[in-house]
Amino acid sequence: MDYAVVKRGLDVVGSATLLVAAAPLLGATAALVALQHGRPVLFTQNRPGKDAEVFRLYKFRTMKPVDEAAGLITDEQRLTPFGRLLRSTSLDELPSLVNVLRGEMSFVGPRPLLVSYLDRYTPRQARRHDVRPGITGLAQVNGRNAISWEDRFELDVQYVDSMSLATDARILWKTLSTVLSRSGVSAEGEATMTEFMGTVRSAT
Repeated sequence: MDYAVVKRGLDVVGSATLLVAAAPLLGATAALVALQHGRPVLFTQNRPGKDAEVFRLYKFRTMKPVDEAAGLITDEQRLTPFGRLLRSTSLDELPSLVNVLRGEMSFVGPRPLLVSYLDRYTPRQARRHDVRPGITGLAQVNGRNAISWEDRFELDVQYVDSMSLATDARILWKTLSTVLSRSGVSAEGEATMTEFMGTVRSAT
């Protein structure tokens, strides 16, 4: 059987089970987000998925709104201590289980990035959209946001070429240790990473 079919079945069963099992945690986290950040508790944004088809991503909100008067302009300035905790523990990702259940994402795959990045990829980097994006991925367990964009995209393409049950199992296992160590949560001086402006291509 094609692994993509098996993978989708595992995603459906796994996301449905976790949404039920984690319902109390989801409710408690939502309440804390409302107390710390106000409403809405969810951050939603259009992201490109498989074949670059755009979907609506769901996460818990970790930032305060832009407030020029208060100096809250950059993502780093807007990220709250509680939001930083949510990100470092990956609890902000829990609502993305809905995206997995709906078939817009998978548990494992390249992270869904901004729509504006689509025309900045090289043809090789664009291959990251040959599969569903994931909550975690090969790049996330090999440096997360502390590696360069180019290294990150190369790992994404490596995953596309080697996707299998064994690969996904290894990534999920390594994700646990990555989350527990809270390593590579953000690039230095950034809430996550600097904006990807495109890869400079060699003239040769």
